[in-house]
Amino acid sequence: MSSEKNLGPVSAAQPFKSKDPLHGLTLQAILSALVDYFGWEELGQRIEIRCFVIDPSIASSLKFLRKTPWARAKVESLYLFMLREQQRQARP
Repeated sequence: MSSEKNLGPVSAAQPFKSKDPLHGLTLQAILSALVDYFGWEELGQRIEIRCFVIDPSIASSLKFLRKTPWARAKVESLYLFMLREQQRQARP
């Protein structure tokens, strides 16, 4: 006898929705959104990383962030902050 539980039919009309706002986003999309919102100068002030301050580019920043977990965590945290700020500004 199988130990699997019958979870019922999977419906295409009800796809799984993650509560994680970062779910499905690439690091490049996150970084691009931050640069569009803050600009490189302010981004470099908020997160003091050389690749944001000295000759910044998406490519060099991605290379660094993919190798450096603590820096990526700071970028993701700032992205979540940005989302909250945008939601506050959108409220009447």
